Amino acid sequence: MPADTVRVAHAAFRTGTPYLILRDQLGSIFTDSDFADLFPTHGQPAYPPWRLALVTLMQFREA
Repeated sequence: MPADTVRVAHAAFRTGTPYLILRDQLGSIFTDSDFADLFPTHGQPAYPPWRLALVTLMQFREA
């Protein structure tokens, strides 16, 4: 994650959010290589697999 992104996020949310704290404490949870076997090697590119997995976890947390 770019340093400017981290700086802006912490400036915008001084007390943090559950997601900022999660990222700060755990770092990157998923990588594309974790999901490479689940996606075809051809066709139109989509969102990165790690992002889809992370959003699924966030949705589960909010429910």
